Amino acid sequence: MKPINVGDVAPDFTVVASNGQTVRLSEFRGKQSVVLFFYPGDNTPICTKEACSFRDAYEDFLKLGAVVIAVSADSNETHQKFAAEKKLPFLMIADQDNALRKLFGVSNVMFLFPRRITYLIDRDGIVRSKFNSQLSGTEHVTQALQTLREIAS
Repeated sequence: MKPINVGDVAPDFTVVASNGQTVRLSEFRGKQSVVLFFYPGDNTPICTKEACSFRDAYEDFLKLGAVVIAVSADSNETHQKFAAEKKLPFLMIADQDNALRKLFGVSNVMFLFPRRITYLIDRDGIVRSKFNSQLSGTEHVTQALQTLREIAS
């Protein structure tokens, strides 16, 4: 499981989001940047704060030409409830077999907890930012927006 790093081409994937939409990373190439954030789980304190921070900044992401995609091992049903309760407008992926985590080389912390990591993938499919902070969910939003602004200028 080789981690994907800044400067790498993001590996393509095709998954079905919790809303039933088929999501193919390559479909965003040439059109939108992608903020892909992996988080441990729905309805936990830091994850809820992180998801709500992405929700609160969602319009900023759209204005900067980005789509936001959240990934955890929770089921589609759990994602649907979490999204409805917290009014989350972005795509949510149920990675129950950890296939996306493996594809991006996202390991667990001390072999126990899923790592919290955010990738900013530009319109060309290149990883422009990779931010890893287990305890600061809101900083993931700040870092992603900062990178998008740098790309835009």
